[in-house]
Amino acid sequence: MLSVEILFILLYECRILFYLRNRRNNHGREIMKGVVKKELIGNEGMVILDTVRRLSRRNAVDNLLRLIKKTHPADLGWVFRHLVPEERKNVFSVIAQTDLVGEFLSEVDLSIMLELVETLTPKFIVAIVKDMASDDAADLLEALPKEVANEIRDLMGKEDREEVDELLQYHPESAGGLMSPDFMALNEELSVGDAINRVQDRSEEMEMVFYLYITHGEEGQLCGVLSLRELLMHPPYRQLKNIMNPKVLAVTTDTDQGEVAHIVSQYNLLAIPVVDSSYKLVGIVTVDDIIDVIREEATEDFLQMAGAGKDKEILLKSTVDNAITRAPWLFASWLGGIITVFIVTSFNRELQQVLALAAFMPVVMGMGGNIATQSSTIVVRGIATGRINMNELAKVIFKEMRVGFLLGGVYGLFLGILTYFGYSATTPNLGLVIGISIMLVMTLAATVGTFVPLVLRRLDVDAAVATGPFVTTTMDILGVSGYFLIAKFLLDL
Repeated sequence: MLSVEILFILLYECRILFYLRNRRNNHGREIMKGVVKKELIGNEGMVILDTVRRLSRRNAVDNLLRLIKKTHPADLGWVFRHLVPEERKNVFSVIAQTDLVGEFLSEVDLSIMLELVETLTPKFIVAIVKDMASDDAADLLEALPKEVANEIRDLMGKEDREEVDELLQYHPESAGGLMSPDFMALNEELSVGDAINRVQDRSEEMEMVFYLYITHGEEGQLCGVLSLRELLMHPPYRQLKNIMNPKVLAVTTDTDQGEVAHIVSQYNLLAIPVVDSSYKLVGIVTVDDIIDVIREEATEDFLQMAGAGKDKEILLKSTVDNAITRAPWLFASWLGGIITVFIVTSFNRELQQVLALAAFMPVVMGMGGNIATQSSTIVVRGIATGRINMNELAKVIFKEMRVGFLLGGVYGLFLGILTYFGYSATTPNLGLVIGISIMLVMTLAATVGTFVPLVLRRLDVDAAVATGPFVTTTMDILGVSGYFLIAKFLLDL
């Protein structure tokens, strides 16, 4: 009788064959090389994760190997996030027997990758790196300890080593660190016919051949771009310089990855060329790397806005490391809480006279903190996406101030009326105090939440740090002070 694991593998293979048959019916006959790897859809990921665990526990290496060969490396990377270290070690020993190991390491999280490769010999890593894309190989060596990386480099072939060293000289978060040196460049003097032959001969070695970059001179300076479709539409005798588009967007090797991502997304590019200081074409950044950059930048912003640092792999850290990462960011909240305690204590006499003031403190502070976070988040995201003009800061601040005043007026009016009917017998003016306090605090909070990230951005400081504990703590201090001062004045305490 078939086991559950073998039955699942057979069903999985049948689904792939069914998928391929439908593709042939819809799109014509396709030529496929090697083993087909299907992407996960819906709950299939959890099913494969459970199957991998069972096969690993039973040491069913042959069945596990068949499943791995049928699974996309990116999906294997997802599976590895949910395995314990011992399971990762066992499953990786099977993956290491296949030619998927290089592509798999390119997809897995950095901390897991380091955990896996530390058990491998430098000679084996060299064999893996040889089959990896140059930019992925550079990322791997960049992450390894320096002495290990140097030992691997010494064992690499001269051509591979020089290609990787060229990438390693750039900052990993710059265009130079992201770029791939495998691009299709054609001299402007070539004819269309010669260019087509060149593309046919070299296309398998290059990335993103949809774009053909045109160069001139012996140094290979970038002078234009041509799509593959446009190339095929012209007669074979015409020269490339007469049909290329000379207005080509490019970035330099030291351009920040965030700026590269902004350009690619704004102009809907599949790739963007990278040039050095002499405008020599040295590489391209493809859209798949840009998607990773956008995800990383957004993750960092969200973590910083929540006051949880900016390590995108924080969920994979141990309890102690996780706590150490988050502790400094919580210090601002702790310090602000201590200051708030002293402020409240200084108004102890007023609280004893009107105990109801204490009941409404959470409402006033909560409304102020919430709108401050809203305004900061909107502004930080606007800065990141380029939707905020940094030359019109006053306009942005004044707009959010009006929003805070409007919302504060509405909620202040509602709560003031409720307070009046509930406390009019004992403290007639308490409703007025609560209404004015909420209006003032929300207006001030929206202003501060907008002002702080804009000023930080103008000072070239990451604006995302402003939306976490910093803004909310500032508003706790200002809000509680304003609340008691208004109460003291209007209630004549």
